[in-house]
Amino acid sequence: MPVHDHITDALKDPAFVRLGEGVVLARFETMKVYAALGAVRELLASGRISPGHTLVDSSSGIYALALAMACHRHGLRCHIVASTTVDAAMRAQLEVLGATVDQMPPSQSLRLDQERRVRHVRRLLAERPGLHWMRQYHDRVHHAGYRELARLAAAALPGREITVVGAVGTGASTGGLTQALTDEGRRVRLVGIQPFGSVTFAGERFSDPDAIIAGIGSSIPFGNVRHELYDTLHWLDFRHAMAGAVGLLREHAVFAGLSTGAAHLVAAWEAARHPGRTHLVLGADTGHRYTERVFARHAEADDPRTLRPVRAAGPAEVRPPWSVMEWAGRPAPESARLREDPPPVAAPAVGGRTV
Repeated sequence: MPVHDHITDALKDPAFVRLGEGVVLARFETMKVYAALGAVRELLASGRISPGHTLVDSSSGIYALALAMACHRHGLRCHIVASTTVDAAMRAQLEVLGATVDQMPPSQSLRLDQERRVRHVRRLLAERPGLHWMRQYHDRVHHAGYRELARLAAAALPGREITVVGAVGTGASTGGLTQALTDEGRRVRLVGIQPFGSVTFAGERFSDPDAIIAGIGSSIPFGNVRHELYDTLHWLDFRHAMAGAVGLLREHAVFAGLSTGAAHLVAAWEAARHPGRTHLVLGADTGHRYTERVFARHAEADDPRTLRPVRAAGPAEVRPPWSVMEWAGRPAPESARLREDPPPVAAPAVGGRTV
């Protein structure tokens, strides 16, 4: 086993765990280390940032920690505009790592929480023009780090077609991994997971207040989502994601978050219908920040084996609690298209100051 020079090297590599016939979990402690570390390295190499620069972004949790660790590794400053869902344990880690944290007030609305964070970031940029906005929602530089994950996955899963199953979120992990595996010469099918209320794939007609904790969708358009890469979409409510997460722990002793639970549930259903493929489940984080809302309520969780989706021919037929639709590479729906030009990219930095 190698001795690592920094904790990010130890955290980013997944453990591959077989969950059943045709289903393999890529289990991470913090998967977004790939996005943050890959983005920081690309930005440093291009001269867009340099050591001493302050990086700022909005996050609901695991990206914030990944960015703080990447900044720690490369001698950069970090400022996080945190979602209301960031708990005390996460905030303490960020602050000890040297990040400054501005946290949004409690909210029962995913849209309000996200819009507040984006407005706050823009205020910071206006007040402090030397900041570099990482724009995890829009800058394709966050796809770069997943090339390394693609090489690991291709080596671990040789010889079979791969179906990537994961929460869409910002689009970087599922899109970046799928494109990188395709570039490696593998045949890949992409299955994305969304909560109700997310605009990314036109699911905003319904709301699910509990889904604010899931971090798998968005109430605002994300430029990093490459809609044309997705073959199939599943929309799940909180209770279904909870059933998947509790079932994963009960059946396989894997303690993981809600997005992993949703992907576990979806992958089992997909694998039963596509027995010739390997379904790679992206397990983005551990279950610690879901202890009270999910795992302490394990007696309430439904048996995953009793749950089935309703098939939808188009977005208008999607409805709770679980729907599946063949997206088949459609373009972004109207609600997911950016309505404004992206903000300007910061000029190259020298000694932590913008020039």
